[in-house]
Amino acid sequence: MSEKITAEKLLNTFVETLGEKQKFASFFEEEKSTSINFQFNRLFGRQKPVYNILGGGKSADVLLWRNKKISASVLTAATAIWVLFEWLQYNFLFLLFLALVLVMLVQFLWTNASTMLSRKPSKAPRLVLPEDLFLNIATAVGTEVNRGLRFLQDVSCGGTLKQFVLVVLSLWAGSVIGSWFNFMTVMYIGFVAAHTLPVLYERYEDQVDNFAYKVLDQMQNNYRKLDSGLLSKIPKGKFKGIKKFE
Repeated sequence: MSEKITAEKLLNTFVETLGEKQKFASFFEEEKSTSINFQFNRLFGRQKPVYNILGGGKSADVLLWRNKKISASVLTAATAIWVLFEWLQYNFLFLLFLALVLVMLVQFLWTNASTMLSRKPSKAPRLVLPEDLFLNIATAVGTEVNRGLRFLQDVSCGGTLKQFVLVVLSLWAGSVIGSWFNFMTVMYIGFVAAHTLPVLYERYEDQVDNFAYKVLDQMQNNYRKLDSGLLSKIPKGKFKGIKKFE
């Protein structure tokens, strides 16, 4: 009796082991297929995550809202600046001189408050901006400007016709948008887009990539239909060979 029970247990254990192996193999096959689809469905064939594409570091952390306090503070400061210049119609020189007046008033009160209260005079804190800050800003702006100019020159000199047309259309669209708004509003729209679109795309990248590929496929199908329809209506003349005169 014990031998039968042992044999049955061994048989059941063997069957369960085979079933687990099949499940394990199917799991890896599904994971492999999903990974292939993941690489295939990425927008523009990218393989790096959004964080690495944005350069990583503190700038990527701010754009992707890794630290919500810093990102919210940056976006709030940009919004406040845009409201001051656009809605309240302040200009840069007015705000600059007003800020200088406020700083001088605070330092004046700080210095003379001790004499009014019959205390020892105290030194007001000095505001000194680091020189490296301006050098880093100038270097970063110059690098990005040179990169943009290099890209435009590469497209115009060595790019394909498709790339050239796309860049020209993009610049023309930018000029049209610039005619609708002023420079400050365009900069603010770009700043808000840079702080919202990357984090939304990182959160919903699968849905966005699938939707983008569907739109691109639909556009290609419409272009093929339009192209074939136009080409079929163009009359084609028969080519006659040149007769040789003896």
